Amino acid sequence: MIAIRSNFFYTRTVPCELWHLDRGKPEARRDQVLMIDARNHYRKVTRKIYDFSPEQLANLTAIVWLYRGQTGRFLDLVRGYFGKVCDEIGLVPAELTAFDETLLELRDQLHIFAGSIGSLDKVFPKAADLRVRDAGDAVTGLYQLFDTGSLVSEDKLRPFRDALSELAETSSDYQTDRDALLSELDSFGKITAEGIPETNADQHAARQGFDPLADRIKGMVKQVDLLYKLAARAGQLAHDLAGEEAAAEFHDRRAASRRIKQLDEQRKAAVEQLKLAVYFHRQIHWLQDRFPDAAFAAVPGLCKAVTRAEIEAADWSLTPGRYVGVAPPEEDEDFDFEQTLRDIHVELADLNREAAELAERIQENFEELGV
Repeated sequence: MIAIRSNFFYTRTVPCELWHLDRGKPEARRDQVLMIDARNHYRKVTRKIYDFSPEQLANLTAIVWLYRGQTGRFLDLVRGYFGKVCDEIGLVPAELTAFDETLLELRDQLHIFAGSIGSLDKVFPKAADLRVRDAGDAVTGLYQLFDTGSLVSEDKLRPFRDALSELAETSSDYQTDRDALLSELDSFGKITAEGIPETNADQHAARQGFDPLADRIKGMVKQVDLLYKLAARAGQLAHDLAGEEAAAEFHDRRAASRRIKQLDEQRKAAVEQLKLAVYFHRQIHWLQDRFPDAAFAAVPGLCKAVTRAEIEAADWSLTPGRYVGVAPPEEDEDFDFEQTLRDIHVELADLNREAAELAERIQENFEELGV
């Protein structure tokens, strides 16, 4: 008996239960009924439609395999997930490289623009710390290219300068973390792909070996997202400054907009690739946490093998939830309070800037109306 939550039908919102009748059930299980409560396992397709992902279906099927004593099929499923982890982490470097290259191009453009319109001693107080490339990069040559005072007021330039400094500092931290992570992912992928673990003990060891990398991948996702937000904010500030007549000729706003759009697309691709590696690792975690011995066991809130006597005692109810109990609450391990605050800070700064622009525009409209 498998209980499925609501919204799995295209025309009805009601939940349902699937009854599987096995006429060939062996004598050892004649008096048992497998109850699976799958109401908490689903994939949201749209606001009104849910379904099971292929991996969710496979994991639920694995419960049936263990119930039937088919341990080998369970271990093969986990082994297949390890193979997919190796495949996905092998695609990560290319996606991050594409993101990095566009980010560097955008930073080059913004740095040159900053040097064109502002006093370099203020825009780049520590030029060596803000380099976007090695020797010969754009920032290194700015002192030779520009030796003028600011073309715009310091009050207007300061937010842009601060945004570039924050972007440079975040980029430096990201580059260090990125290089270390890619090196370790490469090592794990090569070692695991050469001999994907087959026994339950080896699979647990391999999964535990990847656990720290999975946490760092999640951190890398947040870093990539933050870098894009900071770059987009700096790009918007540059766009606004280029609206000044004295600064307009120093910034190609269309080129910057194209790069920001391209950066967003590459960010999404890189983040999706990083999440795929963690996704298949999470499937291994899901199975091993619930069935650590690769053998069937009652799992609160998920499954239980009940006897006819138990069903009779429950007034012949065939609702799985009545037998499997309630699962303990799970904490959201992906929630990062500090990162959330940083994201809110970035978004708040953008909202404040837009609010100021809107207030100024409203004031101008009132003045035109003579109010």
